[in-house]
Amino acid sequence: MRVLFFGDIFGRPGRRAVASVLPDLKKRYAPDFIFGNAENLAGGRGVNRKTFHEMLDMGFQAMTTGNHVWDNREVFSILEADRRLLRPANLADPADSPCPGAGHALYESKGKQILLVNLIGRVFMDQSEDPFAAADWILESAPAGVPIFVDMHAEATSEKYAMGWYLNGKVAAMVGTHSHVQTADERLLTEGTAYITDVGMSGAFDSVIGMEPAPVIQRFRTKRPQGFHPALQNPGVGYVVVDIDSNGKALSIERVRHTVADDLLADERDTE
Repeated sequence: MRVLFFGDIFGRPGRRAVASVLPDLKKRYAPDFIFGNAENLAGGRGVNRKTFHEMLDMGFQAMTTGNHVWDNREVFSILEADRRLLRPANLADPADSPCPGAGHALYESKGKQILLVNLIGRVFMDQSEDPFAAADWILESAPAGVPIFVDMHAEATSEKYAMGWYLNGKVAAMVGTHSHVQTADERLLTEGTAYITDVGMSGAFDSVIGMEPAPVIQRFRTKRPQGFHPALQNPGVGYVVVDIDSNGKALSIERVRHTVADDLLADERDTE
């Protein structure tokens, strides 16, 4: 089994960059499953129906999210109706106000099955429930013999590494998202779990994690509010390819980051 997973896909530049490379990647890798993080899909903040279905039309089987999951109100109705969009499994879920959607789901493609899990970290992030406990109860009820692929959306590299070792041998892959900066530490852990701290971003590489640099720099210098806009220049993609054997163990993980043609992007302001 082969899984193609894109890191945070940022706004229209990210969506168009992915669209430009995906036909070739399908031919080159013949993936059984295509997943990606939709955290910043619509204008850099959250996901809406239009952008979500745009990715499904490209061939994505499902997408994960993270701390910006609630930034667009359309996400509530998407999560309730469509399990192809996940929210972190360890978000607060009080009995009197249940959390919409699901944090994990089983997907089928080409006669194969995989369980995709979405977790969120707690270090330097908004408060959430224990991701390690959430992983435990998901794995306890996971169907036997089905490979498990985990997206850990977290800020701290140490927290992602801790989760990787915690899940070592229990899941086929644990990949990190959120920082938008691809790390060069992809490896197979000792018990057959593919790991990378962060898959990186698909979007404008001449940016500050997807946004135009100047307002971000001014914000850092003055600590005063600024209007942030998705950058357009030097679009590119970041993804990993994970091969998984019949026992649900990873055989390999390949990390890729490269630019695509600048003429893919229009000059108009990206508002979605």
